[in-house]
Amino acid sequence: MLKEKKIGIIGTGNMGEALIDGLLHSRSSVPENIICSDVKKEKLKTVREKYGITSKTNNPDVVKASDIIIYAIKPQIMTKILKETADFLDSSKIIISIAAGVPLSAIESCLNKELRLVRVMPNIAAFVREGASAIAPGRHTSEGDLKIAKAVFDSVGKSVIIEESLMDAITGLSGSGPAYIFLIVDALADAGVKMGIARDDALFLSSQTVLGAAKLLMDTKEHPGKLKDKVTSPGGTAIVGLHTLEEGGLRTTLINAVEAATNRAKELGEMMKKNFSEK
Repeated sequence: MLKEKKIGIIGTGNMGEALIDGLLHSRSSVPENIICSDVKKEKLKTVREKYGITSKTNNPDVVKASDIIIYAIKPQIMTKILKETADFLDSSKIIISIAAGVPLSAIESCLNKELRLVRVMPNIAAFVREGASAIAPGRHTSEGDLKIAKAVFDSVGKSVIIEESLMDAITGLSGSGPAYIFLIVDALADAGVKMGIARDDALFLSSQTVLGAAKLLMDTKEHPGKLKDKVTSPGGTAIVGLHTLEEGGLRTTLINAVEAATNRAKELGEMMKKNFSEK
């Protein structure tokens, strides 16, 4: 399905390179079918030599040569790049945007064409092929288009298909979520150090604990509350620790963090729509 498609990636920053690496590592694509562009010639040289793909300095050349185009660029330059490539975009191509906060309606109004648009919110864990990506279809996107988009982002982790109206909530949860987990891991490591564990050991143990707990959840598909109950024994250490976490309001604080991040994503999206309409 994906192997025969020419995939164009505009922008070879962190996420763009993560996609190149994932597509090739998973054998979802082959080097000769990936074309990329970037403003930084040195970066293009690096990815070309590292992955054996084709690189171009001209964005329209990437679009013309591709069946699937992924705009892996900053939202601030999205309008400029869309207008630069607009003449070569048509309904024969699947167009994927991972520009944070840019709604599909803004892209449609900028291009003024009926196109097969897909919006995706990946997260930083895509760099290690454990990303969580949310995929939202545009008005003219088919089931087949969504399957192809899912195959692309499953190469760097796991993905779900959602309504675009939920994208701000996804941003607050899985888009921003790694930052919350990094803070938790850092705090657990600090706690280990306070209790006499060497810093490196404490950081390793806290990181591995989070990784192991997440894998247990994913593999068993059990409710986290049920797994929590398996760890807690009457009068034991885990239940005392959980009581302390509840006293500190950890659950409420995390819920509030996701809500606050979601609201901020909405604000940024409105600003982005306004910027698009003014250009």
